[in-house]
Amino acid sequence: MAAYIIRRFLWLIPSLLVIYTITFLLVHATPGGPWDESEKPLPAAVKANLNKQYHLDDPLYKQYLDYLANALRGDFGPSYRSVERSASEIIQATLPVSLQLGLASMLFALAVGIPLGVLAAVKQNTWVDYAASLITVTGIATPPFVRVALLIVLFSLALRWLPTGGWNGLFDPRIIIPTIAIGSGPAAILARYVRSSLLEVLNQDYMRTARAKGLSERAVVIKHALKNAMIPVVTVAGVTLSNVIIASFFVEQIYEIPGLGRRFIDSISGRDYPLILGIVLLFAVLISFINLLVDISYGFLDPRIRYQ
Repeated sequence: MAAYIIRRFLWLIPSLLVIYTITFLLVHATPGGPWDESEKPLPAAVKANLNKQYHLDDPLYKQYLDYLANALRGDFGPSYRSVERSASEIIQATLPVSLQLGLASMLFALAVGIPLGVLAAVKQNTWVDYAASLITVTGIATPPFVRVALLIVLFSLALRWLPTGGWNGLFDPRIIIPTIAIGSGPAAILARYVRSSLLEVLNQDYMRTARAKGLSERAVVIKHALKNAMIPVVTVAGVTLSNVIIASFFVEQIYEIPGLGRRFIDSISGRDYPLILGIVLLFAVLISFINLLVDISYGFLDPRIRYQ
């Protein structure tokens, strides 16, 4: 197990290098620049001075190597749009908000998706199964920006139960709408995989043996079937982290949440290269670490799995 974990950590190095290289080339190949202003264009001399100040007139390979060297030390460089704060300071200020929202959304997805999938599998081909399928299809087919807009219209404008936007921490009512908007998609995906995986396990021979021994259906499902059906579900749970991150971009922007996703959208529109690269690298590390935890969890869920 230790050797496997070490190998996986070592594989993170080339993976992150490839992600950084692709992102660096894309942001510099995009038309426009950080000093382009549609309403009030800057004089050419001012742009030249800004390019010199931020080393944007250096050769592209030098910018690539300089940013990489600074990023390895935890310095993501200055922000072109927020001159009073560096990119690292912006990430440190907004990351806790996105982590809290992401954690709440994943907990919502797990709390809704797994029971819904179990219920649909146990009540296969009944109205419960059909209703669960309708809910999951709706959750998968509806984009996050549509979900958050509909929730704002329903709970904020029509019923007036919740605010229309803002953020004040985990224990504030403002977290309800973005949590549901972000977590509904992953919950629907988890429910579909739990149902299909559990149905496959319930038809195994050892399940029939457990029933023949006189165990109740609840004990058969919870103690025997559910654990063996969780391996593909755990895999999907790790993958749905990317769904949560992508959904947070739209939801934070629409619901006016001061998180990392909202700053990422602003940095793209403003061509804030250091902030774009810093956020992409941070998300890449986070997703890679989650995938590693998912792979390690296989051995605990199924004793037959061993890492050689």
